[in-house]
Amino acid sequence: MTSPSAGPLTLTQLPLFPLHTVLFPGGVLPLKIFEVRYLDMIGRCQQLGAPFGVVTLTEGEEVRRRAPSAQGAEPGIVREGFHPIGVLARIEKLEKPQAGLYLVQCRGLQRFRINRREQLPHGLWTADVTLDPPEPNLPVPDHLLPARQTLERVVEGLAQQGTPDTHPVPTPHQWDDCAWLANRWAELLPLPLEMKYRLMSLDSPVLRLELVADLLDRMGLQD
Repeated sequence: MTSPSAGPLTLTQLPLFPLHTVLFPGGVLPLKIFEVRYLDMIGRCQQLGAPFGVVTLTEGEEVRRRAPSAQGAEPGIVREGFHPIGVLARIEKLEKPQAGLYLVQCRGLQRFRINRREQLPHGLWTADVTLDPPEPNLPVPDHLLPARQTLERVVEGLAQQGTPDTHPVPTPHQWDDCAWLANRWAELLPLPLEMKYRLMSLDSPVLRLELVADLLDRMGLQD
């Protein structure tokens, strides 16, 4: 991995993990790893303290598999496609309950944009990427405070249920940060995968939170 001395930060040969999910900056992602291509990748990232990239699948499956050939020839591998914007993931916890299985908890860092991608012979994707700057810490405008207050009530209710270690709102809480608030709501809401991706890829945290607040109003989830 390399970075220039000036201009946008780039990473070369970033290992990618295509998933049927959207990782947001600041979000927590649990993973159960058993494919050889990802066991090797996670092992190297853990050893080096390096991140990997989470990207959202547009076609194909999370687990590599063969597809029957329509021509009757040898079956080929199901094609994998994914969106060009993803989020760096840092390994926070790694357990090895048995041979060939990792239980991993990752934290989303910052977004990246793929410049060039390549699939290695054993199936792992790598990419040269440009990192977006970390999202600015912007205070929540007055007209969006109901979104903050509603999420605070949700977190309080979850805490009263006695599940602080398992509830889906990661700590530390950053209630007065538009990006953090919008990202946590986007993770919680039952939205189509494509909509979650579009929210994640928006450059403006305020616009993202405004769209989330509109969704909350439509669903009748905030006063």
